[in-house]
Amino acid sequence: MRSEQVRERVQRARQEAARLVAEGVRAVALTSVDNAGIARVKAVPAGRLPAVVERGVGMSPCFDAFLVDDSATSSRFSGGPDGDLRLFPDLDRLTVLAGQPGWAWAPVDRYDQQGGEHPGCQRLFAKRMVRRAADRGLSLRMGFETEWTVSPSLEGPAYGMARIVERSAYVSDVLGALLEQGVDVLQIHPEYTEGQFEVSVAPTDPVGAADLAVLVRETIRAVSVRHGLTPYFGPVVTAGGVGNGAHLHLSLWQDGRNLCGGGDGRLAMTADGESFLAGVLAALPALLAVGAPSPASYLRLEPSRWAGAFQCWGLENREAALRFIAGAPDDPDAANAEVKCFDPAANPYLAVGAVIAAGLAGLDAKAMLPEPVTGDPAVVGGHPRLPASLPEALRHFTASDVLREAMGDPLFEAFAAVRQAEAALFEGKSAQEIADATRGRY
Repeated sequence: MRSEQVRERVQRARQEAARLVAEGVRAVALTSVDNAGIARVKAVPAGRLPAVVERGVGMSPCFDAFLVDDSATSSRFSGGPDGDLRLFPDLDRLTVLAGQPGWAWAPVDRYDQQGGEHPGCQRLFAKRMVRRAADRGLSLRMGFETEWTVSPSLEGPAYGMARIVERSAYVSDVLGALLEQGVDVLQIHPEYTEGQFEVSVAPTDPVGAADLAVLVRETIRAVSVRHGLTPYFGPVVTAGGVGNGAHLHLSLWQDGRNLCGGGDGRLAMTADGESFLAGVLAALPALLAVGAPSPASYLRLEPSRWAGAFQCWGLENREAALRFIAGAPDDPDAANAEVKCFDPAANPYLAVGAVIAAGLAGLDAKAMLPEPVTGDPAVVGGHPRLPASLPEALRHFTASDVLREAMGDPLFEAFAAVRQAEAALFEGKSAQEIADATRGRY
């Protein structure tokens, strides 16, 4: 980074630090999300923000090899005690945390000691994919839905107003904290499973969407703790029950036009919009290792549960892995697609980056979507089942030249090593043992 850019960033950090201290903020939590899907943190005094922006904060690269239970594996590029990285916060995302008095938060990018981009940094990978799309004149808008389950739970019916009444103070405080932090909340409501809720936020740029996924989750966690509740973000809480999803909505844009709508193709898509989505659909068996990366994910990914267990797409079809939302005829900007098979065990930066890579490959191939499915694919038949286990998804992932090239060998191999180690970690465990071991980790 050029010296004048560093000076500008340090000057801005001085202003931000003064503002934070004046607002009573004592510490800034700096987070990255590892290959196990867990947000790891270093915290610094708010007044040290200028020094952190200039020199970074040290962190071991061994976290690239951590598993969900905090044990570790290794790949030829990661693991072991050697080496050090520097964490640099993104000041554009700096947020005072309404749910944690005295704290602020910012996501970080990871660099080596010489100032080079760490090839294993998941957030920098997402940024590279955004730039790759921009080089083609394309941009994306994305947004994650966040589902979680609180314990102890009450007996209100699925989607019922009774749950809002029973937890009105809690839900109000979650919503209030998000709004105070500047999060553009679209809706918040009870979900299917007892004690389960969902919040949806407005779409933004892909890296911003991943940042928001982290901020929203940690805000919910903080408010839950204040209310004496335990929040579970794992793919499943109780084996056999409907689990938590982290559905990803996306739309493709060029020169201010939404390519998922306003076209002359099927369901008013443009040709490029269809090719992008066809690339995502074709890559879903490999993408599943990224978006549903835990052995627990496959306890959730069951047919006829709105989890998206089949490799198909459909208009407003909540059983299709890729659900297309056309929007109102007079609102082409609303058209988007929803990847329903992703869950909260996913690293959101890897999820958005991998989806962009797959979509761009579809554009290169001028791919076309197959016929859409109507009804439950488990009933109507004729549509391939997505991988039903993590090892099966990993076989598709490790065979994907598209994802290997996009991620680069260090990130690709470290991620694969973590996922293979987690598959081995839970081999032979019962469904409930897997659920118990993972539900509170994310």
